[in-house]
Amino acid sequence: MDDGLGAVETIARLMALSARTAPKARGVDALVVRIIAGENLILLSNEMRLYGEAHKIGYFIRDSDNIRASEACVLIGLHYHATAGLDCGGCGYKTCAAMLDSQAVSYTRETAFQGPHCIVRMTDLGIALGSAVKTAALHNVDNRVMYTAGVAALRLGWLDGCRCSYGIPIAATGKNIFFDRRGT
Repeated sequence: MDDGLGAVETIARLMALSARTAPKARGVDALVVRIIAGENLILLSNEMRLYGEAHKIGYFIRDSDNIRASEACVLIGLHYHATAGLDCGGCGYKTCAAMLDSQAVSYTRETAFQGPHCIVRMTDLGIALGSAVKTAALHNVDNRVMYTAGVAALRLGWLDGCRCSYGIPIAATGKNIFFDRRGT
């Protein structure tokens, strides 16, 4: 495609719009959406590879190769302190206030994400991801939801206020780079 990058970046913006306008519980938006391209894809890929090597997780390394070969990536994260205020218990705590209090606990082990999170807001995140990939599919742009890219974006500090995020790399090539991938 002669102007593939321009078209793909436009579709990335449409994907971000789809995530932003996706339905949210109680009409409250607690998401952070960011588009990266160019050199930032290399930074994200490098961070994914470093994490995979440090933790001996092969699929981080495999996914880092996909990010490097992508033309853009839409990052979607959830604000850490967001709750729906329903006291539903879905997070494992009796009240939203109790869940928020537990977030202040200092964790001694390194994990990909740091929780707990409001289950209703996590559902909002999932719906936003689905809306974004639907937009990519409508425009015939290859994509894949990657938690690995979200982990690396958080480690790079790109999604302020978030402790859980996902990345959706996109590419327009003759063969889907996210299919028949090697590695674990």
